[in-house]
Parts: sequence; structure tokens; C-alpha cells
Amino acid sequence: MHKKMKIGYLGAGTWGFCLASLLAAKGHDVVLWTKRHEFAELLNKTREHPKLAGFKADRNVSFTSDLATALQGIDYLVESVTSMGIRPVFESIRAQGKLECPVIVTSKGIEQNSCLLLPEVVLDVLGASHRPLIGCLSGPSHAEEVIQKLPTAVVCSAYAPELMLQIQDLFSTPFFRIYPNSDISGVTFGGALKNIIAIACGISDGLGFGDNTKAALMTRGLHEMCKLSITKNAKAETLNGLSGLGDLCVTCLSKLSRNYKYGHLIAEGLSPNAARDAVGMVVEGSFTCVSALQLAQKAGIEVPITQGIYSILYENLNPKDAVKALLQRAIKEERL
Repeated sequence: MHKKMKIGYLGAGTWGFCLASLLAAKGHDVVLWTKRHEFAELLNKTREHPKLAGFKADRNVSFTSDLATALQGIDYLVESVTSMGIRPVFESIRAQGKLECPVIVTSKGIEQNSCLLLPEVVLDVLGASHRPLIGCLSGPSHAEEVIQKLPTAVVCSAYAPELMLQIQDLFSTPFFRIYPNSDISGVTFGGALKNIIAIACGISDGLGFGDNTKAALMTRGLHEMCKLSITKNAKAETLNGLSGLGDLCVTCLSKLSRNYKYGHLIAEGLSPNAARDAVGMVVEGSFTCVSALQLAQKAGIEVPITQGIYSILYENLNPKDAVKALLQRAIKEERL
């Protein structure tokens, strides 16, 4: 029997709810925080997430909208907010006093303007002394499937090898398999960039193109991800694993993917804002698209798929014209 831990959990979206329940089912006490007071009350009352109907939270999970309550006496802090929300949340945590415990990042994205990966954002807020206590969990995983205990394989990483192995032990179950990878930049970069390619695949399907088109987008999208990964000192081979290719597959090929759905709705004629409202959840790819293009422009790296998605979302480019522009690019020798 493993030691019982007290875990603070930030973010009560479907992924936060799912992983909080997974940890609680292993015997840990989990306090799940959401900034919305009414939502915390609803979850305490129903024990069920509105977007995960039929699945009750484990009895070891409690819900709160009070940050101090979520942080009190915890052994670990797990994060599942958004790439936009992660800095203000951790600034609020820092204001509460020095955080002593490890932080595990599970959100996927890159902060705009700073172009920091999300573990780097946490490090920037909490300070260099917290570096050995920052890790992450990423990989191909829909909350809708993990909560059903369907077999899933993901990857964990950390700045310190000891924490990486702790994360593996903390989350592992017979159905949730976790592979450690010491390349924290590569692990988090893959999880962030694949969302942009998923939007492109959703647009492609929405326009009526076939599997051939989607295969081309995914393959060239992975090439784009690998090219850009050098800007964050990530190992390109990491992107051939679970956090890159694996997450790319699950996000581009599944109707459960909110980024894919977002792209599909835009292809059907909805504006980016209307499509976001229709999805009803955060679409990380639309935020990361800006950061990725900023990274590419600073490094002088061509990222035609990312550029096309940016132009559709922020410059009113017609999706069909974006596809034409991609097809009319000069063809170079395929390099992998």
C-alpha cells in the first residue's frame, strides 16, 4: 500500500475532474479547486461533471473555490487550468506564501509573447529554487476515455529525475500506463503544438477532403513540430513518441478532440469566435497558434500549416484559400 498523500488540484475541467478522481481512487485525499464558486458547489452536491455524465467523483475528492483551502497541508499540487490562466493562478499562489511541494503541470500550451512552455511559466513565477519541484504529465489521453478506465499510455517528465519517478508512481494504475522521459521541453512542446495541427485536420474534414489530405497534414505537421522544437532545446526524437506523434494521432483523428471539432465548425462556416462558443470548452490550439508563430518568426523557421491556421483564425483568411496556398508552395525534398 502506498503512502496516503494530500493533493491540491487546480482546475475542474473534464481533465482535472478525471485525474483528480483517478488519484482519489488510489486512496489519496484530493481537494479540487475551481475559481467558480457556483461550480464548486454544484460538484460538491452532484459529484458529477456536467460534461462527463454518468461518472461520479471518488469519495476522496472534495471541491472548493477557495485557493487557500486547496493548498493547505498538501504533498503535491497538480495543475489542469489553461495556458492563459496558468500565470495568474500561480501568481495568486505565490501571494499566499512560499509553496514547498512539487508542482505537476498537465495543461498543454505555450504562453503568448514570452513563448514559455508551461513548466517554464511556473518556474518563472515561483522562482529558480522551485526548479527541482516542477514536472509534467502529457500524452494521448481523452478524459472521456480515462474516466471509463480504457487502456491509456502517457508520458511524464520533470527537471529532476527523482520527481519524474514520483509522478510515474503517483498516477500509475493498471489502465493508466506512464512512461518517464527526461526531456521536459520535448514532452511539453509536443503536447502544445499538436493542437494546431488538430485544428487543421478538423478544417480539412469539414471541407470534405479525405484521409489522404489528413495524413499529409499530420505528417507535415509533425515535421513542422520537429523543426520548431529546436527553439526550445527539445529533442526532436521525443516528438516521435507519446507526447508528440501519440498525442497528434489522438487529437487529429478523434471526434472527442475539441481542437478538431473547432476546426470542423470553422470549415462549416462558423466564425472562430462562434466556433469556440459552440465547442463550449477552451480550445488551446487557437491560443498556442499565436505563440508558435511568434517562436517561428523569431527563429526564421517556416511553419506553413501554423501560418495558415493563424491566418484563418486572426486574419479572416477563407479556409479553402488557405488549403490552396499550402498546395501551391514550392516542393522541396522530403527531409525527416
